[in-house]
Amino acid sequence: MTQSTAPATAASGAKPTLNSIAAATGVSRQTVSNVVNDPSRVAEPTRGIVESEIRRVGYRPSAAARQLRTQRSGLLGFRMRAVADGINGSILDRLLHALTERAHERGYAILVFAAADDDAEIAAYDDLRATNALDGFLLTSTNHGDRRSDWLAAQGIPFVAFGRPWGRDDAAHSRDHDWIDIDGGHGTAEAVRALAADGARRIGLIGWPEGSGAGDDRADGFRRACAELGLEGDLIERAEDSFESGQESAERLVGRGAEAIVCVSDSLALGAVARMRALGRHDVMARIIGFDDTPVARAIGISSVDQPIEQAARAMLDLLVHRIEHPQAARTDGPPALLLPTVRRRTVA
Repeated sequence: MTQSTAPATAASGAKPTLNSIAAATGVSRQTVSNVVNDPSRVAEPTRGIVESEIRRVGYRPSAAARQLRTQRSGLLGFRMRAVADGINGSILDRLLHALTERAHERGYAILVFAAADDDAEIAAYDDLRATNALDGFLLTSTNHGDRRSDWLAAQGIPFVAFGRPWGRDDAAHSRDHDWIDIDGGHGTAEAVRALAADGARRIGLIGWPEGSGAGDDRADGFRRACAELGLEGDLIERAEDSFESGQESAERLVGRGAEAIVCVSDSLALGAVARMRALGRHDVMARIIGFDDTPVARAIGISSVDQPIEQAARAMLDLLVHRIEHPQAARTDGPPALLLPTVRRRTVA
């Protein structure tokens, strides 16, 4: 006999409703409706209690009824990018998974599409809005002078970007459009502090070529921490994001006297660890910190900066839904504070 795995409900066999959830949590039906449709209107801990009951009973809003009532499709567009090396692409995988989960909780669905470059992505926006009536878009990999956000804003299409509007004046405080970001500079600064606490005085950085918004931000954090600690801040090698580049850059850095290395990606860190092992520089190998805390880094034991991707995804999705469902709502005085990553220390096997 097969055991049923259907979620429990307030009344056995009954489909959960706003009323049954309200009764179970001791709040009003309107409060439950607000948690489902506009959670920012409900304060903690009430929102958390209601969301927990919603998950427990498996409540899902009726998509058909919602579309008829709101004249919206409930679809959000997300461009899936090609993975260059199979390592750092896991960050966008995590983001998409978390976005999809949160969208499901909010009664929306993610429509994933491919585009070769930003021009093709803009063309896809236009086509998808015409053929699928998407309600909004979730942008990733923002860049200097990003034309995608300009196009969407000009068309009046709701969107939220994962990443600051790089290239704009004071990007960290820009209110040109909605965005959520993680403070990469804080992550590399914390990595420098962790290595300095281990006794390292000559710490190098393997960064991306100049002009990458996220890469430059991480390099700035490295320099700030070095200046704060009285360390040399110009032991920097710029490289394309690959295992091979990590190998070559790490060898150049130790040739310049580096005794520890911060990398702006786990791809670069993996290459650096491999080259240090080959050179017999186990002292440096034990003092390499990557960025993104990918499954590969965790499996090998490489220390890495862990980004709160799931928290970012929930914030992105909730902000986009708010913009879709409350188009006349005024903007706040600024974007939410940058989310802070955490350094995860490990010992390389």
